[in-house]
Amino acid sequence: MEEHGVVRQPEEGQASPTPQEAAVAEAEASLMDQLETLKKELEAARAQAQEYLEGWQRERAAFANYRKRVEAERAQFAAEATALFIRKLLPIMDDFERALQTLPDNLRHLTWVEGVALIYRKLQLALESEGVQPIEVKPGDPFDPMLHEAVLYEPVPGFEDGQIVEELQKGYKLGDRVLRPTLVKVARKVESVPEAPGDESEGKTGI
Repeated sequence: MEEHGVVRQPEEGQASPTPQEAAVAEAEASLMDQLETLKKELEAARAQAQEYLEGWQRERAAFANYRKRVEAERAQFAAEATALFIRKLLPIMDDFERALQTLPDNLRHLTWVEGVALIYRKLQLALESEGVQPIEVKPGDPFDPMLHEAVLYEPVPGFEDGQIVEELQKGYKLGDRVLRPTLVKVARKVESVPEAPGDESEGKTGI
């Protein structure tokens, strides 16, 4: 018989294979060789497919991270642009407030004054709709450098060191972000001055 292309010599006393049997044995050996080759090719194809899959998964994860980063940068840019625009509106708010605060009482009932007040209120509502809120400050609050900016330090009766005495300019926040700190006047501790020692002879009558 023939195995893997090798024809076995018939053993003593064993009949030689017929040509048909030899042909079948040779065909079987050829099929076995082809099967082995196909198995190797299949394993190689599976390994390559796994490599492609892992590469695709890595690229997919990298693209997802890239998209998240781009979206975060876009949101950050939009927030910066919004904050910059709102900062430009704050001086206009200040002008409205000063004008309305210094307006004489005998003019407040005039139609044009009421119109100006209405415009100011609409501007307030527009900023509030964007998340802008004034920083609330009242006398006696402790000074917070994250929210306040001190422009005056001076001793004030009735206030302890580091307490806010007066709000000089309103500050604003956009969510948790400070757009403009509040300008304040802060109380300072009065430094005690030691009394100079008096002359021992002071108050005594000379002899």
